[in-house]
Amino acid sequence: MIRTQISLTEEEYAAAKREAARLGISLAELVRRSLRTILPVDGTKPWMRYAGIVETGDPASSQNIDDVVYGRKD
Repeated sequence: MIRTQISLTEEEYAAAKREAARLGISLAELVRRSLRTILPVDGTKPWMRYAGIVETGDPASSQNIDDVVYGRKD
C-alpha cells in the first residue's frame, strides 16, 4: 500500500469517522471503499467490480463463501 495524506474539513472528518464507526471499519478502509465506487474498473478483470461488496456481518463468512454467494442448501 501507498500511504497518502488528505485534507478534510472538520465536518467531513467527523462525518467520515462516524460512518466508519457505524460500518465497523477504519477511516482508511472507508476512503478506499469510497474510491472504489467512483474509479473506473480495470477492464481486464471485470469480476473485480464485485470484489468486497458482499457483507454478511458474519466474521466467518470467508470460510463458507459458497453459502454467502449462492445461498445455503437446506
